[in-house]
Amino acid sequence: MSRLVVVSNRVAPIKGGKVAAGGLAVGVYDALRQSGGIWFGWSGEVSASPDIGSETIGNITYATLALNKRDYDQYYRGFSNATLWPIFHYRIDLARYSREEYEGYRRVNAMLATKLKPLLKPDDIIWIHDYHLIPFAEECRRLGIRNRIGFFLHIPFPPPEILTVIPPHNELLRTLCYYDLIGFQTETDRLAFQDYMTREVRGVIEPDGSLTAYGQNFRAGVYPIGVVPEEIRELAESYKSRRRPMRRNTDVPRKNIISVDRLDYSKGLVERFKAYEAFLDRFPEHRRNVEFIQIAPTSRSDVKTYQAIRRQLESEAGHINGRLSDLDWTPLHYLNKSHDRRTLMSLFRYAAVGFVTPLRDGMNLVAKEYVASQNPEDPGVLVLSRFAGAAKELTSALIVNPYDCIGMAEALDRALRMPLAERKDRYENMMRAIRAADLDAWRDSFLRDLRTFSSRPKTAFRRPLEVMRL
Repeated sequence: MSRLVVVSNRVAPIKGGKVAAGGLAVGVYDALRQSGGIWFGWSGEVSASPDIGSETIGNITYATLALNKRDYDQYYRGFSNATLWPIFHYRIDLARYSREEYEGYRRVNAMLATKLKPLLKPDDIIWIHDYHLIPFAEECRRLGIRNRIGFFLHIPFPPPEILTVIPPHNELLRTLCYYDLIGFQTETDRLAFQDYMTREVRGVIEPDGSLTAYGQNFRAGVYPIGVVPEEIRELAESYKSRRRPMRRNTDVPRKNIISVDRLDYSKGLVERFKAYEAFLDRFPEHRRNVEFIQIAPTSRSDVKTYQAIRRQLESEAGHINGRLSDLDWTPLHYLNKSHDRRTLMSLFRYAAVGFVTPLRDGMNLVAKEYVASQNPEDPGVLVLSRFAGAAKELTSALIVNPYDCIGMAEALDRALRMPLAERKDRYENMMRAIRAADLDAWRDSFLRDLRTFSSRPKTAFRRPLEVMRL
């Protein structure tokens, strides 16, 4: 049986019960935990030392290395998060481009491929994850690596009209063609990619459904990432014999609205706070009977855009609580720190409403985790943005437009008033979708297609020397 070698930008050994920030970390960890293998990538440290560190926990070997300050600034803070992230999330207004940062992005991808090569066996299956590593397969082919290599994009893929804002979009997308299989969260994302390949570079859709572009043959497919519903249920139920989360000394029974997001402008947090304030203003009968809990751990705290969103959220939270709070009622609890998964799942279980309203998201596993954590006999209601990938599967949620403040306020009112029979019916419909596309299905379908797809042997395109130089 061939080994699974996972490569992602960030690798952090995850021990049982500890929080994992983001859908990529949770999904990759659970996939590797069940199959075993190697997880390779950046340790999160900034250091001049290029040495690879290795740690084995259970059946996973974590192989990590640090980035030097220049690589961190150009590859990570620069092109990955100041160019690709905003543009792939349709935020051209927040994007910047620097040739030096793009060269740093290419340089680090080449360096990582060089560091990975000695760890590989000929029959390893290599699975690359996310936008930081788009050129990784081309760098592997340049080194003579002929293993099957798949790529999965965890974030949205924008239409050509947005993607072409990136000056080297043509070269960047050419590097994707060196993968054997490219996976997307939704059919919308796959069609946007196919549209670019056929319109911009005159790629060809072959009779078997594969694509040929830049002289390379490869396949693109849709593989919506899932969760492990039984594990989530067990975590959520484990608080049965414990103190209920967020319980306070009060005789007033209050319903909770819960949101959990990484602190990021793509999550629609400011819009969500404004919608909650509008909800309390338009439906004052809910005042003192409901509390909103927003958990938003800090991410990329050294990036100015993220510092700005944090200040804005703190201002909005202070405004809402200052205007509406009473001595025995705080309408909004904004927690800017991480919590372990057991606590989060129990918070989901006791929340009457899951409020998941990103402006644009690849999938959003929080939506699926909220549903999977519910008590089947008394489930809560999911209010979900139409721009989350999960909305394509969880069609029984209350689907909202996160740019419509009043529409979200009305959805909160409807969710809190929803009869039990309707709540149970919607829950059962969503659970069927979650079980049908769980984490095992995501991993197994992607790796099955990667193993079975027969593409022509891939050879690396020779780039100019100034781009190749490390």
